[in-house]
Formats: sequence, C-alpha cells, structure tokens
Amino acid sequence: MVQMYTIAGRQVGSHYLAMGVLAALFGGSYAAFSGPSKKPLAQQTPPINASSSDESDFIQKFLKQADEDEKKKH
Repeated sequence: MVQMYTIAGRQVGSHYLAMGVLAALFGGSYAAFSGPSKKPLAQQTPPINASSSDESDFIQKFLKQADEDEKKKH
C-alpha cells in the first residue's frame, strides 16, 4: 500500500511527492550550475568615451593599427 496525503483537496501518493521533490532538487541544481551563456571576450570592446568625433576616429584607427601590428608579430 502507498501512503496517501491530501494536498489541495486531492489524494496524492507518497511516491509522487518523492518524485516531485527529486525532480525539483535536480532541476534546480542543473539550472543553478549551468549559469548564463558566456560570450567570447575577444569580440567585446569597451565603449569609447571621446569628447569629439576626431578623437573617436583617432582612437579607432589606433586600435585597428595595433591589431594589425599584433597579427604581423604572430
């Protein structure tokens, strides 16, 4: 025989309660440890806070030149 509990006016077997607890435990653990998806850091660049468009263009050209020089070294 199965022990029956009355939950919200319905008879629920103890084995269903045990399966629900285990599903919540393992499902919650999986969700907690999976975490957010990680994006590659190489494509992310910090924002350029320039006071003028000329300064912004200079910074972008400098970064592009530095990337090209880095590729030539390797």
